Amino acid sequence: MGIKPIKRHKALQGVSREHHHGLLLSWKIRTGLSKNIAPERIKKYMDWFYQNHLAPHFHMEETYLFPIIGNGHPWVQKALSDHEILKNWFTSSKLDVNTLEQIEKKLEEHIRFEERQLFNHIQEVADSAQLDLINKQHNGEKFNDNTHDPFWL
Repeated sequence: MGIKPIKRHKALQGVSREHHHGLLLSWKIRTGLSKNIAPERIKKYMDWFYQNHLAPHFHMEETYLFPIIGNGHPWVQKALSDHEILKNWFTSSKLDVNTLEQIEKKLEEHIRFEERQLFNHIQEVADSAQLDLINKQHNGEKFNDNTHDPFWL
């Protein structure tokens, strides 16, 4: 018996799709490390991903999603703490295999937590006006990957 897929409200589907791309980033980092790719090459892709996708995603969650249940909620506190840790790691100039491994693991754990717990709860308590606002604020643009150096292939 597998894990039952989560039925995500339409307003949250775009944000969940972004989580899928975040999980792919974790996979790309893991794959790059397993192939002994130079950390600088992996970091260059991560920097691009952070600027173009992760930072705007964090901002969207912190501005429109988390306030639905309140920044004092323990799960929102955990998510905000994870965001801060990930922001610090992504923007750090420290570059070594250990740091890349930490980022990869933390990012995956964080996304799974948001998808399985936090978003389910937000979806249960959000009213239609809040969901409409999320839908309007989320750009929903198609993900365009940076394939200048596909080190993961």
